[in-house]
Amino acid sequence: MAQSFAERFDKQVADGFIKASERVTGLMKYLGFRIVDVGPGTLRCEMDVRDELLTPFKTLHGGAISALCDHVLGCVCYPLMTRGQWAATTEFKVNLLAPVTKGVLVADATVLSMTKSLAVVRIDVSNEGRLAAVAQGTVTIRDPK
Repeated sequence: MAQSFAERFDKQVADGFIKASERVTGLMKYLGFRIVDVGPGTLRCEMDVRDELLTPFKTLHGGAISALCDHVLGCVCYPLMTRGQWAATTEFKVNLLAPVTKGVLVADATVLSMTKSLAVVRIDVSNEGRLAAVAQGTVTIRDPK
């Protein structure tokens, strides 16, 4: 019988992701991603909507939303994986449902299914109390070489 997410959950890894949010670099730092909660098969990440991320029409660029989805798609898997394994996004699809112009973007990732070599994850992205986007993706899980 397969282990449940609660049985596989590594709280130390989850806590490490929250602490590491303060030290991210590159695109994640520029976009201001903050992992604020991690549970067995779930993860919440936030980012502030800033003027430099808006299109000429004053809405958040879909690329910023997609980057947030891609980020949480892999991160949600790590507390469920064997230490030393790594996750790589294989594919994901985003449906942009409502314009985002201000406030905080919140991505809630949920692992729907996970085997030794792949996971399927759903992401609900909300802003100002409404659903702004939904995404679903597949992550390939690899053992260290």
